[in-house]
Amino acid sequence: MSNAYESAAALRPHHLEPTDLRQLVRSFSLVPAPGTSQEDVDGVMVTGVSVDSGDVAPGELFVGLPGFKVHGASFAAQAVGAGAVAVVTDSQGAHLAADLPGTPVLVHEDPRALVGPLSQEVYHHPAEHLTATAVTGTNGKTTTSYFLDAMLAAHLGGCMVAGTVELRVGGTSVESPRTTVEAPVLARMMALAVEEGVGAASLEASSHAIVLHRLDGVIFDVVGFTNLQRDHLDFHKTMEGYLEAKSRLFTPDHARSAVVCVDDRWGASLARTASAAGLEVERVRAYPGDAECDWWVSDAAVSLAEAATTFTLHGPGAQEISASCPLPGLVNVQNAALALVMAIRAGVPAPTAVAALAGAHNIPGRMQRVSQRDGTRGLCIVDFAHTPDAMELALEAVRPITPGRLIVVFGSDGDRDQGKRPMLGEVAARLADVLVVTDENPRSEDPQTIRDAVLAGVRRVRPDLADVEEVTTWRGDAVRRGVELCGPDDTVIVTGKGHEPFLEVADQFIRYNDAPVMREAVEAKWGQA
Repeated sequence: MSNAYESAAALRPHHLEPTDLRQLVRSFSLVPAPGTSQEDVDGVMVTGVSVDSGDVAPGELFVGLPGFKVHGASFAAQAVGAGAVAVVTDSQGAHLAADLPGTPVLVHEDPRALVGPLSQEVYHHPAEHLTATAVTGTNGKTTTSYFLDAMLAAHLGGCMVAGTVELRVGGTSVESPRTTVEAPVLARMMALAVEEGVGAASLEASSHAIVLHRLDGVIFDVVGFTNLQRDHLDFHKTMEGYLEAKSRLFTPDHARSAVVCVDDRWGASLARTASAAGLEVERVRAYPGDAECDWWVSDAAVSLAEAATTFTLHGPGAQEISASCPLPGLVNVQNAALALVMAIRAGVPAPTAVAALAGAHNIPGRMQRVSQRDGTRGLCIVDFAHTPDAMELALEAVRPITPGRLIVVFGSDGDRDQGKRPMLGEVAARLADVLVVTDENPRSEDPQTIRDAVLAGVRRVRPDLADVEEVTTWRGDAVRRGVELCGPDDTVIVTGKGHEPFLEVADQFIRYNDAPVMREAVEAKWGQA
């Protein structure tokens, strides 16, 4: 990102026509809470929406959502103190927000389902004035969305980005608090994009966001699906439940068309479900197989010198598109093929999309090259792979561009799916030559307990723990150790955190990012490039 991070408050439109609160009451069947009179509502003009009392601007409507731990309406007084002109919440929240004399409190039975359409209304439906895309799936969302960003911007002159790494409109970029922001933040970003003449939007859609209605009120021009792999089962319980959450995006209520990777059975199932729901679906297959598809990849070849992958994409009407993915591995060809078909579906000419793809490299934390192999230095990479499947794909991607040893620095999350910890260890032990086991985000758990579970998986493959090191002090020490072990023909890949700007340790957020730590280690060993 080219500029310093600013507060997300900067991502508001500068010139927004206010909306009469009475209109919102009528349009969304809002009921005045006890103590709110018609006089309280009359004459109130709304200039925005927020669900965060710490992110309210004067003139905005505060929506108090029921939370997993605390009801948002508990913070209504703070929101009003910051300038909120009205409060919308459920009946429970109305009791919590009862002592707000002169401020209208309005009730809706499901404010979480309401807030998306309400926000789009207040910000005058900006999604309708953008070419809007959204990508979902377990892995590949960020890479695919950045590929789309490049393609859409090349065709339309600019693209808004909202995803795991950043929130960006024009020249303003801020750290993203989550993969998919709350509905009011998305709506106001889109309104700012329209105001600044940005023609497109590229979003990542998490399963949590879909279930929690953060994308309601928006109909995307094209939605895409990458894959479904083990993750978030603490929330979704089963893989079937996880897929069902994803599938809610693939309906005419949320999308005009869809592109689905059918390399796994989950994608094939989703394509059938989306078609049955009345959505026009194009199916993409990147891996060899017999899955029924509309587009497929052939002749994928890795360039050892450039760490990129060329391929041919075949489509309807005997189309053949020759392309180059700037990241190694068939998994990234899958992301690239999905992005190409989505872009073409969104109106980007194929030659424009192909040229933009070739230049879309160094995505933060996604096969991010910190140093290139040059005869003296080894290849040093940071990648977000944090599930067993993603780890396997990442290691398989870099193996063909590694003449020497493959070194992996990795750990696993605390307070998350415990079952994947030994699986990560087993994958790393099977596919890498040297393992450095460290901490990722221990959160409230004992870090040693997490590392022990990872090492239990390593022992299934290497009972003697040959070429396995455990670093118990600090993740940065493990990253430096990986670089110390790296020779000119070797590759060291640090997985698990990617772009993340913090370590979560004992309920504290400590500023940290793998890439600069790795860069310092590279310069300490080999000097500045």
